[in-house]
Amino acid sequence: MYLKDYEFWFVVGSQYLYGPEVLETVASRAQEMADKLNASGKLPCKVVYKVTAKTNKEITDVIRDANHDEKCAGIITWCHTFSPSKMWINGLASLQKAWCHFATQYNREIPNEEIDMDFMNLNQAAHGDREHGFIGARLRTPRKVIAGYWQDPDVQDRLGKWMRSAAGAAFSRGLKVMRFGDNMREVAVTEGDKVEVQAKLGWQVNTWPVGKLAATIDAVTESEVDAMMKEYESLYDIATDNIESIRYQAREEVAMRKMLDAEGCCAFSNTFQDLYGMKQLPGIATQHMLATGYGYGAEGDWKVSAMTAIIKFMTQGQTGGSAFMEDYTYHLVPGQEYSLGAHMLEVCPSVAEGRPRIEVHHLGIGDREDPARLVFEGRAGKAVVVSLVDMGGRLRLICQDIECVKPIMPMPNLPVARVMWRALPDLKTGLECWILAGGAHHTVLSYDVDAEQMRDWARIMDIEFVHIGPDTTTEELEHVLFLSDLAWKLK
Repeated sequence: MYLKDYEFWFVVGSQYLYGPEVLETVASRAQEMADKLNASGKLPCKVVYKVTAKTNKEITDVIRDANHDEKCAGIITWCHTFSPSKMWINGLASLQKAWCHFATQYNREIPNEEIDMDFMNLNQAAHGDREHGFIGARLRTPRKVIAGYWQDPDVQDRLGKWMRSAAGAAFSRGLKVMRFGDNMREVAVTEGDKVEVQAKLGWQVNTWPVGKLAATIDAVTESEVDAMMKEYESLYDIATDNIESIRYQAREEVAMRKMLDAEGCCAFSNTFQDLYGMKQLPGIATQHMLATGYGYGAEGDWKVSAMTAIIKFMTQGQTGGSAFMEDYTYHLVPGQEYSLGAHMLEVCPSVAEGRPRIEVHHLGIGDREDPARLVFEGRAGKAVVVSLVDMGGRLRLICQDIECVKPIMPMPNLPVARVMWRALPDLKTGLECWILAGGAHHTVLSYDVDAEQMRDWARIMDIEFVHIGPDTTTEELEHVLFLSDLAWKLK
């Protein structure tokens, strides 16, 4: 499924106390709100008005149906009138989809002349939302609360961003990751409990032999290579005479796509330490696959591979770009403290400033032929870097705000894609906080998601979330990590 194929069910709370005329008005307004939200252009997925629920059974039935509907990524609840919260217990206790409590009301203003008891009986959102909010807190059900007038653009923006997180959670629960070989030897942070990850996040992470990939590469036809070469030529500038290297990368991409698509996998990992039967480590092959939505992790890092795929899914239709990234080196000149992110081959061109170049250069590791790769600079702009780590018994998602800049030097002898950024709150504090939290050297860098969306995703998946932002201090973060460690051990 694509992001736009998911839908969110609008479930409105009321009760029989107010009589049929009021209930008809509530239902009519709920349908109007759904229609106008869909017409706003702010939402990535469709809102579907389902029911004005008045009984325990109606609520339980619609939530049961939502749980079993593949197109439904979550429910949006709103209480137009007063909806007694005991009738919500059975349904919410069984809810398996994302939940947004939309604290809004149909009318923007209190009508001075028209307000009377009939108006008060019909328009009780302030009353109903507090009752509804209590039962969510009492049941300790993970939920997103969005408050504000439903026609305001900022409120619609927040609802749309939450939809992306919720759809990302739905996508996560069916995600399959193909590992070509194992992890890079002796690396700790790329390891993890695949059973726990499947139970918690839904990922199916399995290994396929590199020898099978090599055989699939050898079986790719020249016409398939020609078709992929035409695609490369339409998107990138060829800045090398070594066309055979590019053609081999095209051959690798065709083969990897065949294997991933045959197994229904949307993400993959590999390592330069296991290239059995292959002539080159995939470079542009991986980069172009990333640009079309696949997730990737180097050195066998299947966790960042899956997170790349999820964030790319969440950001469909946006243009900032998201990429597999690795922290490489720092610029520590006072007043000019920057991180340089890159990788030897595999940074996604969706984050490029301008048209990437295809170049062929020697690769000092892997003991194979010189691979073709895309070379470019990343664009300036606000972004985040995201890392999922296994803390032993639980998963932790770390998100840091960054400000990407045009690289302050050309680096003419660095033949890889690169992005330069200033970590928030500053490089030294941000680095200390990242290390204290256990953040990996592999991340997903995204211009399209923000910390609120990643927090929403983590809440839906029921995992720990750590945010490093403009106001974070090392002392505060150490305290947060200490308390979080205690809380998650008790959970």
